[in-house]
Amino acid sequence: MDGEIIREEVVEEIREANKGGGGEDEKIKNGRVGSRNFSLKKLLRFNSFDVEAGIVERLQSHNNSPVDWLSLLKLAFQSIGVVYGDLGTSPLYTLPGIFQSGIKHRDDLLGAYSLIFYALTLITLIKYAFIVLSANDNGEGGTFALYSLICRHAKVSLIPTQQVEDNELSNYRLEAPNRRLSRASKVKSMIEKSHFAKMCLLLMTMLGTSMIIGDGILTPCISVLSSVQGIRVVKSSLTDTTVMWISAAILFVLFQFQRFGTQKVGYSFAPILTTWFMFIAGIGVYNFFKYDPSIIKAINPMYIVYYFKRSKKEAWLSLGGVILCLTGSEALFADLGHFSVHSIQISTCLVVYPSVLLAYTGQVSYLREHMNDVSEAFYKSVPVLASIIASQALISASYSIVQQSLALGCFPRVKVMHTSTKYKGQVYIPDINYLLMIACIGVTLGFKDTTKIGNAYGLAVVFVMTLTSALLVLLMVMIWKTHILFIIIYVATIYLFELLILSAVLFKFVDGGYLPLAFSGILMGVMYTWNYVYRKKYFYELENKVTVEKLEQIASDPSIKRIPGVGVFYSTLVHGISPIFTHYVENVPALHTVLVFTSIKSVPISEIPIEERFLFRRISRNDLCIFQCVVRYGYKDARRGWDSFGEMLVERLKQFVREEEKEKEMKEKELQVIEDEFKNDGVTCLIGESEAVPLKGSSLAKTWIINYFYHFLRKVTRRQEEMDGIPYKRLLKVGMTYEL
Repeated sequence: MDGEIIREEVVEEIREANKGGGGEDEKIKNGRVGSRNFSLKKLLRFNSFDVEAGIVERLQSHNNSPVDWLSLLKLAFQSIGVVYGDLGTSPLYTLPGIFQSGIKHRDDLLGAYSLIFYALTLITLIKYAFIVLSANDNGEGGTFALYSLICRHAKVSLIPTQQVEDNELSNYRLEAPNRRLSRASKVKSMIEKSHFAKMCLLLMTMLGTSMIIGDGILTPCISVLSSVQGIRVVKSSLTDTTVMWISAAILFVLFQFQRFGTQKVGYSFAPILTTWFMFIAGIGVYNFFKYDPSIIKAINPMYIVYYFKRSKKEAWLSLGGVILCLTGSEALFADLGHFSVHSIQISTCLVVYPSVLLAYTGQVSYLREHMNDVSEAFYKSVPVLASIIASQALISASYSIVQQSLALGCFPRVKVMHTSTKYKGQVYIPDINYLLMIACIGVTLGFKDTTKIGNAYGLAVVFVMTLTSALLVLLMVMIWKTHILFIIIYVATIYLFELLILSAVLFKFVDGGYLPLAFSGILMGVMYTWNYVYRKKYFYELENKVTVEKLEQIASDPSIKRIPGVGVFYSTLVHGISPIFTHYVENVPALHTVLVFTSIKSVPISEIPIEERFLFRRISRNDLCIFQCVVRYGYKDARRGWDSFGEMLVERLKQFVREEEKEKEMKEKELQVIEDEFKNDGVTCLIGESEAVPLKGSSLAKTWIINYFYHFLRKVTRRQEEMDGIPYKRLLKVGMTYEL
């Protein structure tokens, strides 16, 4: 029976089982649906790489292991040194940012304190520590994690990524929207049918990613400059030029330290930041009781209303300073892959949130008695080292999100180094590290002080927050199927508050606010150009793919020699065989004895177990030994060296042959051929490398993007063989020009 018919029957029976209610989960677990036994392994024997979507759901997950509390507490401690430096040192510049023109009325401090209290509580604590962290993708956070979750539950990716077989992955857990919730189904259907909506989702994700990287540039600048400028309180002879060069030197050293990895950086910085949090909390309590304990009444949100009535436009503009108390909140989510949900929640709730809130409480109490000290109130007792370490949060986050966007075809090829054998999400990217360092030092030397950088920083922070909220609302509607009342409450409180802050920050566009938009524009240009050509090349190959009949005709041609060894023909095409293959045969009339057409596929989940990574099918007669293989990687998975990859591929190929339904003698013979060819001649990699040129008559914009921008990016980024560690003695490159 045809494999497609079998799959349709199984899918229909799953639907019927789901209608019955009660016990259907057990039926699926035991391999029984309805009245019929079936094996998911058997189903996979009929796999088709051209079939998309599907409803088979794996009910088990690798993430259900018992909690190791000792490891969790270690991670929580380590996260303090990486994630919270920026959030913890925001008291250095928040109140000066709110009252840039000085404090006009003593009660304005109560309004500002009330704004800070609700900003930290609603956004840092409730939104990020609890709601957004729940939207992680198998332990991975960031803008692309949200996007990958949406792609997994709806066909919104601009490149087809969903296959029936992918739903069998332990971590995939695909679940179609419940039919009873028409709202989720309608939203899903609307997005799937609209190319414009799909493009908007991708661009929003790219913008959010670009803004976080922009934060990674601005955070070190404002943190280091703030701390060095604070030295002037005790050493007033320091000039602006001296402060600037000291800051640049500190930034250089800080970025050199990144190569040691998140674990070592975390354990090195964590004691310093922990001491810092205890210090600011203690000082806050002392100042609160010494100066003005009555400020506790500002927890009443009416003081915000009084503040706006009294100060009007100035109160609205001061929201641009309020956002500074939230700097680093996005790092709780973006840095999640380096740690875990519970470790971030523990350190946030027990250490960071109460310490920072107490620090602001003490500052406001002090300023109620010393209104003229608003620009220096904190510097008189600030340890410089903690402020310098504040840069770490967004630097680490930049590595994580670049790795994610790279895996999803939205970033040029860069080398990703995994710095921990225990925690796969802890990564270091040398190319990004040096680019961030150059940009940070450039901004520091160019701006020289924190006022304009603060304006720029605020815009970057709030832009990322609003984009995260927009994707989160879509997630609530389409995937979580949250009750409409809770969605309205979220939008009317947290999201509306963020939009109000964004309106105030945009007012300072010309005073430095343009900087993150300029950074984001450049980064989005890079990401969109790479993804645009990536998609065009993919669909060109899809439209011109080699048919199975043509492949068998080529392989059976007596003029085509079969040479010893296992040949792995690399291609980006998942749904078929690349047209580069026919171009190769025309110029080199020889094929390896065992030929495996291999495509590397990025599945929009964070991690795929090794035993589920290789997906094979036979694409010719048994005697030709020609197979197709999709090697599936999550965006958090590390690429192994070529030798181990080749050995693993051959082992999985033999396992696939053993499970095929055919005569034992033929099976043993083919297994022996594969084993002998691998042992005697090893695995040779043939890479189909395509050059892209615009089709004649293309628009000027398309011509410029492909001929200049994309070709420039290709020249300055790493090659495929470098990314996969393929030795040159095992490499044969086959080039072809695509007219896109």
